[in-house]
Amino acid sequence: MKVLLIKDVKSLGKAGEVKEVKDGYGQNFLIAKGFAKAATHEVLKQYEAEQKKKAENLRFELANLEKLKEELSKITICIAKPVGANGSLFGGITKDEIAHALKEQKNIEIDKKSLECDTIKELGMHEISIKLGHAIHAKFKLEVKGE
Repeated sequence: MKVLLIKDVKSLGKAGEVKEVKDGYGQNFLIAKGFAKAATHEVLKQYEAEQKKKAENLRFELANLEKLKEELSKITICIAKPVGANGSLFGGITKDEIAHALKEQKNIEIDKKSLECDTIKELGMHEISIKLGHAIHAKFKLEVKGE
């Protein structure tokens, strides 16, 4: 009996593979537990269509991330914080504040966990890196001014 694996099966193979198994193993274990489907012509066609749709969605998502990367590379955001007598910031600028400023000033919403920087404690220009996903990284400039 031929089956299309829906989930990875440790001793048999990975999801998406078509395998030849004994009838009892296929019917009573793999299909019954939801690890596989009988590899009929319709099931294989449906699986291929799903894979094409997933690939198309991935291409669309990658294109959007590249567009966002281009947009971010041209951005400079500004954050003003109180400054002490010696010219250093009181406290620092955290990832949360940077994400909030990006949302407020440029209407770009990102997760603060995707920012790759430490707390900023100096005035001036800083380059901030963001992990956008799918191994795409973007950078933008942050200007820290004293109040």
